[in-house]
Amino acid sequence: MRTEVVTTLKRQATKLLADLHETKEPILITEHGQPSAYLLDVGDYELMIDRMKILEGIAKGEQAIREGRILDMEQAKEKMNKWLK
Repeated sequence: MRTEVVTTLKRQATKLLADLHETKEPILITEHGQPSAYLLDVGDYELMIDRMKILEGIAKGEQAIREGRILDMEQAKEKMNKWLK
């Protein structure tokens, strides 16, 4: 991953964005030697958000199982039939 100081971002934003679009490689921006932000391609960012939503859904399902909020097959069919009517 490429790393740039915030000053480079201020002075060469257009070039950094062009590089980002060409390489699709995220750029870590630092301030005073510390990580501050990432520049990401829009498509990569949106894909990451979609994946996070899927993982959050899986985590909610796992939590429901741990808490015993589950249905057997017949209960699930009954509930689905009510929704589909």
